Amino acid sequence: MTKTDRPRLVVGISGASGVTYGLRVLDACRELDVESHLILSRAAALTIAQETDLTVADVQTRADVAHKVGDVGASIASGSFPTLGMIVAPCSVRTMSEVATGVTSSLLTRAADVTLKERRPLVLMVRETPLHLGHLRTMVKLAEMGAVIAPPLPAFYAKPAGLEEMVDQSVGRALDLFGLSWRPVKRWGQDVGPLSGEV
Repeated sequence: MTKTDRPRLVVGISGASGVTYGLRVLDACRELDVESHLILSRAAALTIAQETDLTVADVQTRADVAHKVGDVGASIASGSFPTLGMIVAPCSVRTMSEVATGVTSSLLTRAADVTLKERRPLVLMVRETPLHLGHLRTMVKLAEMGAVIAPPLPAFYAKPAGLEEMVDQSVGRALDLFGLSWRPVKRWGQDVGPLSGEV
């Protein structure tokens, strides 16, 4: 398979807490031979410094292509550039709200808008709690527009051994929405649940 034949996924990392979700999406893309196109919001750089020992450059090297957040003329800003869709992991309320209005000010939100207009999957791993009514109304608006709101929540039925397995389960379930099956995901009826001997 040549590089141009590989499926592509746009990966946005915004400034919400939980940058590890975006990092694992990038790792999964590499394992699945999916070409990743990364955009980091400006606030994401702060979160990377606060939550990891990595630099922005370290994160960018995990992607096949790293786009500048201000480059609204990038390939992923056009609907004619074919992709599987886009995931924002984690997704801040600011990013979510900007996408919902359609008034986009960066490549991250422009790429999300393009994903919606092309009727491709847009998965937002929204990180905020508790949610006020404005957040909920924004989520409803996005769902009506075709986005999938997928907060990263632990699946305790998978009996995670630690934080890493919780993260991987959430990331894997989000990737399922693009038709991508990632090895670490534990599935009901196969790896866990009554069909595997539990009651």
